[in-house]
Amino acid sequence: MFAILKKEIRSFFASPIGYLVIAIFLLLTGLAIWVFKGEMNILDNGFADLSSFFTLAPWIFIFLVPAITMRSFADEKKQGTLEILLTKPVSVIKIVLGKFFGYFLLILLALLPTFIYVYSVYQLGNPIGNLDTGSIIGSYFGLVFIAAAYTSIGVFSSSITDNQIVAFVIGVFLCFFMYYGFEGLSEYNILGNFHPESLGMDYHYSSISRGVLDINDFIYFLSITTFFVLLTVPMVRNRRIQKKDYLKISVVLIGLLILNYLIGTFLYARYDLTKDKRYTISTATRNIVKEIESPLVIDVFLEGDFPSGFRKLKNETKQLLEEFNLYNRDIIFNFIDPLEDVSTRESNIENLVKRGMQPMQISVQENGKSSQELMFPWALASYNANTVKIPLLKNKIGAGQEELVSNSIQHLEYAFADGFKKLISERTKKIAILKGNGQLKDIYLTDFLSSIREHYNIAPFTLDSVQNNPDRVLSQLQDFDLIISAKPTEMFTEEEKQVLDQFTMNGGKSLWLTESIIIDKDSLYNESGTAIAIMRDLNLNDFFFKYGVRINPEIVKDMYSAPITLAMGDGSDAQFQPLQWPYDPLAASNPAHPITTNLNRIRFDFASPIDTLKNAVAKTILLKSSDLSGLQGVPSTVTLDIVKEEADPAQFVKGPQNLAILLEGTFTSVYNNRILPYKSSEFKNESIPTKMMVISDGDVIKNEVVNGKPQQLGFDRWTGQLFGNKEFLLNAVNYLLDDDGLINIRTKEIVIPFLDNQKVAEERTKWQFLNIGLPLIILGLFGFVFNYLRRRRYS
Repeated sequence: MFAILKKEIRSFFASPIGYLVIAIFLLLTGLAIWVFKGEMNILDNGFADLSSFFTLAPWIFIFLVPAITMRSFADEKKQGTLEILLTKPVSVIKIVLGKFFGYFLLILLALLPTFIYVYSVYQLGNPIGNLDTGSIIGSYFGLVFIAAAYTSIGVFSSSITDNQIVAFVIGVFLCFFMYYGFEGLSEYNILGNFHPESLGMDYHYSSISRGVLDINDFIYFLSITTFFVLLTVPMVRNRRIQKKDYLKISVVLIGLLILNYLIGTFLYARYDLTKDKRYTISTATRNIVKEIESPLVIDVFLEGDFPSGFRKLKNETKQLLEEFNLYNRDIIFNFIDPLEDVSTRESNIENLVKRGMQPMQISVQENGKSSQELMFPWALASYNANTVKIPLLKNKIGAGQEELVSNSIQHLEYAFADGFKKLISERTKKIAILKGNGQLKDIYLTDFLSSIREHYNIAPFTLDSVQNNPDRVLSQLQDFDLIISAKPTEMFTEEEKQVLDQFTMNGGKSLWLTESIIIDKDSLYNESGTAIAIMRDLNLNDFFFKYGVRINPEIVKDMYSAPITLAMGDGSDAQFQPLQWPYDPLAASNPAHPITTNLNRIRFDFASPIDTLKNAVAKTILLKSSDLSGLQGVPSTVTLDIVKEEADPAQFVKGPQNLAILLEGTFTSVYNNRILPYKSSEFKNESIPTKMMVISDGDVIKNEVVNGKPQQLGFDRWTGQLFGNKEFLLNAVNYLLDDDGLINIRTKEIVIPFLDNQKVAEERTKWQFLNIGLPLIILGLFGFVFNYLRRRRYS
């Protein structure tokens, strides 16, 4: 066998056709991914990966491999040397395997110069070395599997004819059909749960090409290779298949199918070689996906001619949905371009906007000209007549394209898992919106309440009956899983506090958005432009103090703040201008916690600082002001004239101030070792493990109201900025009520490696020459040395 292998390699490199075939492969690959404009161009895409190479290579292999293998047996038959070979003391199967491994090794040798691509991307990364080597190693494994399967097909094609051209054509056809042909058959699937595309190489190569090794894919390629190698044996022995061979071939085919079925059903092993494990679906997501029992159809509107960053988002979305489909075949997805048909373009835009899916304007470069186009970074998921919208773009104030793409890709799994949960899960959790203590009216909570209503049952709840029957009120309150008190302005009685305390002791969760001062922006809009900030007493100081926090009666001022929009000028010359307003801190979020990971800045309005106190309850600071913060005591005067003054740095030296704190653990009752406001036979001094969140500004949850219509929470209509208030609060509620750990997906860190664009621009020609010229030079040097040594040996 080894003699046959060496003979095939020597004869291949002894002919100029062999060098020509490999040179064409290297030239086509190099031009496609380094020079030609388009989606495949690595330098234009700006991402430090070789996904375009691993996408293109199988298609070039369809022609390369048959061109290499076409003479394996066809030439032997034509020259009449096959009979001589068969007389040697080597079995037919060993002859076939000797040629197979010889040509397989040749293809691997043709791949070696492409390692220059890896070096180039490594050097062009930002920073240098910003490359996911695990993914690339896995992808090369995929090419090795493809090469083995194609080689077996090519050798078989050569064994059924004595004409090399005919062998080449048959090989190309069979390779194409085995790689992509079954995709077309999937449209005519009449076999129920069986999916014809799973018989195709593309289906199994797609996951390997991104760095995920699955034992099912390995067994599949091994089976294809084995089948065509065994199919070649009777063709070499008899030149055509005899009747007795059909039985053997049928047995082998059925055996391989059974092997693939058994391994796919009972033996599951999957290895995600990517550095950040981006294709490893979390346990919480898998549990949700497995609950889907009927078709869940996802329409993704990321189809069109987009810049490279959004193409990357599209590809990552597709790959994630393919991962979902591996776990549950009922997940079906389509990519749609709603703007492709000019006749329906306007109606499609109108319908999507009505559903709450706002378009995004992007800049498209074409023929040296820049134009503005619309795109809809959304998906619609439908399940049992219910539909939810899923945002695919995770915007962030001031983020560039690289950060925007990274944030969005990191957010994808949670976005889809959250959407699936809305569709398949019944709303069993209940939320009580506290009323009766001067909390915000519903119109100021409209956007927030309409959003959480998709997940949970919500209802207003008042404590008015506490004076008459506190035990009954507590019993009713315990039917809820979470209470939300949004900006209370009236004092809580001791009896009300005991009810709320016992709700916590019994495991109830709570979200408090409260303030310790009386001042808001509306009170400044008067002739003098001033208002007095005074302390607000809600009788909750001992309540929070016992749990481990204290809201101080001060105002946080921050150099890093949202602007206030005021009319500047007189009469008709007045113009609205955004001006620096230190009383609206833009809070920085805790990147290590799932509630606040990857969030826009959260806008506060006259917030107070929160101190933490030592006790057994675990405390996590979720939001805080910037390092350039100051404190203003009360009572004090607040005036709009501050926007005309230059900020005094000496007033902003207090450092970051805590604005939102999460409390978790076992709480001690506020009334432990105290006289109870009312007697209760079921009074508890210590809670079961529970959670509470305290935010020192009620306006965080307040949406604007314009002409009687509530606006989107967190959206500033004057500057067009969207702050992270809504997403923060939704995450907070999900975390407080999350029993399956879904919210923890948000902490999954996915790193998208980018190229150094400046280096690419300055050294573009150098790297193009290196990746096109150097492989050809290496091939030429190899040919020169090989033939020199050959002539020297045989001269």
